[in-house]
Amino acid sequence: MQFIRDIRNSKDSLARPCVATIGNFDGIHLGHQAILQQLKDTAAKLQLPSVVILFEPQPREYFSPQQAPVRLMTLREKLATLKQWKIDKVICLRFNAAFSKISAEKFIQCILVEDLCVQHLIVGSDFHFGHDRLGDFHLLQLAGKQYGFRVACSPEIMLHGERVSSTLVRAHLLAGELEQVKQCLGKDYTLSGRVIHGQKRGRELGFPTMNIPVKHRALKGVFVVEVAGLGDRSLPGVANVGIRPTVGGSDWILEVHLLNYQQSHYGNRISVAFLHKIRDEVRFESLEALKDQINRDVDTAQRYFAEKVNHD
Repeated sequence: MQFIRDIRNSKDSLARPCVATIGNFDGIHLGHQAILQQLKDTAAKLQLPSVVILFEPQPREYFSPQQAPVRLMTLREKLATLKQWKIDKVICLRFNAAFSKISAEKFIQCILVEDLCVQHLIVGSDFHFGHDRLGDFHLLQLAGKQYGFRVACSPEIMLHGERVSSTLVRAHLLAGELEQVKQCLGKDYTLSGRVIHGQKRGRELGFPTMNIPVKHRALKGVFVVEVAGLGDRSLPGVANVGIRPTVGGSDWILEVHLLNYQQSHYGNRISVAFLHKIRDEVRFESLEALKDQINRDVDTAQRYFAEKVNHD
């Protein structure tokens, strides 16, 4: 998979002609997966490269950074997942002041037609683009007749009577409903990052932790987790996501305590899958009270994995 950041200076690398889709693809849930499958199937049928067009930052983050929804995944995580889907090229358009003023018609003519020579475009029925979001599915259909490309509507995926969306995934995460999240994503929700040095408070309490800065704050609390990236198999653990109010923390961080694992891990890039929510993050009156609760959290995690082994 090729990642293209600057479309203007990458003319020789662009997939022309191509089959393309456009969107945020935050979380890459079942709805996104249906689009990607449609993209790959159409590209294979037409014998053309598959292209995913992203925006960075996402439009709502640019216009309303304080009100924009939290991300479900970082750009790095998104690209890693798209690579697993064997997408040929990912084009990331820089969303800035100049780009926000581009009309829908100019976006179609300059980017879709002239830059990419799109032959088949797949978007959602509610897709809007261009200055003041005046571009929509109907405009794309008209432009397709004018410039000679086909436009297809991506399928909606329903789950328990609700349309699967990034908004729905965030709502389930906020409520700690990890089983529903797994159903929406087709897998456990994960966070990834590089392990950094912390304040060693976990070690002082008898529960050494791996610390990973959290860029997206879609969930908060104490969870049963599995960690990948430290060997051939995933390792069981218990994790806290939040600000650590008992020790006066303010920055969001993911702290993971591995069960029965003591090796050094600083600098490793790991992936943490969230399996079950144990409790909310709360402030304790003393470190001793916090230590007692962590003991109970570890016991809960151990029982979870023991029951999982018995069930399997």
